[in-house]
Amino acid sequence: MLISPAYAQTAAGGGGFDLMAFLPLILIFVVFYFLLIRPQQKKMKQHREMVGALKRGDRVVFAGGLIGTIAKVTSDTELVIEVAEGVRVKAQRMTVAEVLAKTEPRGDDAEDSRAESKA
Repeated sequence: MLISPAYAQTAAGGGGFDLMAFLPLILIFVVFYFLLIRPQQKKMKQHREMVGALKRGDRVVFAGGLIGTIAKVTSDTELVIEVAEGVRVKAQRMTVAEVLAKTEPRGDDAEDSRAESKA
């Protein structure tokens, strides 16, 4: 007949682990880590520190664009913001996007910080 018989070939090698096949995937993960993940983690850490340092009298901007002065820190998660004369709004701390102006410590706090810096 015209069709010749096909014979199976034996497999070459043992089919072991080939690092060179996974090297591009590993390289892509490393690039993503240093270009995307790590900077985002640093940014989140800075935001947490900024939110943790908020105190009464600080002028802040919220993620929605609202600008106000912190009238009272009610808890670890809530603030009372004065947006206009006599207009106060409750807001969550994590929604603060930026601090425009920090207040100076009160007189007794300022003396304590000066004493610590001299020591």
